[in-house]
Amino acid sequence: MSTPLSQLGENAVLKRLLRQLTTQAPMLTGPGDDCAVVPRDAQWDTLLKTDVVVEAVHFTRDTEPERVGHKALARAVSDIAAMGGIPEYALITLLMHPERTVEYAEGIYRGINRLASRCGISVAGGETSSLPYDGIVINIALTGRVERGRAILRSGGRVGDIICVTGPLGGSFPSGHHLDFEPRLELARHFMAHGPVPTAMMDLSDGLAVDLPRLAAACGCGFTLDYSAIPCNPGSSTEQAIGDGEDYELLLTLAPADFEALSHLDIPSPLFVIGTLSTNAENSLSRGWQHFRA
Repeated sequence: MSTPLSQLGENAVLKRLLRQLTTQAPMLTGPGDDCAVVPRDAQWDTLLKTDVVVEAVHFTRDTEPERVGHKALARAVSDIAAMGGIPEYALITLLMHPERTVEYAEGIYRGINRLASRCGISVAGGETSSLPYDGIVINIALTGRVERGRAILRSGGRVGDIICVTGPLGGSFPSGHHLDFEPRLELARHFMAHGPVPTAMMDLSDGLAVDLPRLAAACGCGFTLDYSAIPCNPGSSTEQAIGDGEDYELLLTLAPADFEALSHLDIPSPLFVIGTLSTNAENSLSRGWQHFRA
């Protein structure tokens, strides 16, 4: 019997596929977090990330190519930031229909290179291929490094930890934020260098409605939200802030004592408290983005 992907949705599809994966070399953190973590040396662990943007899913045909390139790389950088890491090397795979222009392809690479320069990333190569249908697909494979044994995982939070986000949410597509956002590298590295380090962290790409339950489940907790405290972008409702997605802020948890200490420290950007991890069974929210859903 055949099962359409649309019948399952992204989360269920991933569960089925991940059961089939095999690992041979040592790995510290595998599928299920923002990045894989593998051993490197006495000082650093290596972060591995791949991400893809697809025309008509992540951007529209009339989007400026520089913005498309920026988003393609920034999505992967945001995941490196969510682990507390430093991005290093990128490989770019570009798939385009042959009737698309070389000038558009060059624009994509301009957007990639501008962000890469700001983030200290070396673009090490990649691959190009034609598409048999009209469209554009860009895949980014990105490596990074994080201090040995210190990667911030989704699973470290405990009951009573404070849930925070690093910026306002909602309205990402109509505002253009989904194309122009800056990954929260500076704040993540500030945590690593000066503390306190979050107990759990991930980036908000699929929306609070999907990503918060994922983080809480990884921690073995439920969560309690203060809906009135969720920061909303201008023109966005609380419902949109929860469900729109493509925010690319960081969702993180802090031990209560660490959060109190943080309130007396100078950090690069503010944190917004939206709830706590709890034993409650509030583990689902409405809306949010899942691939394969109709």
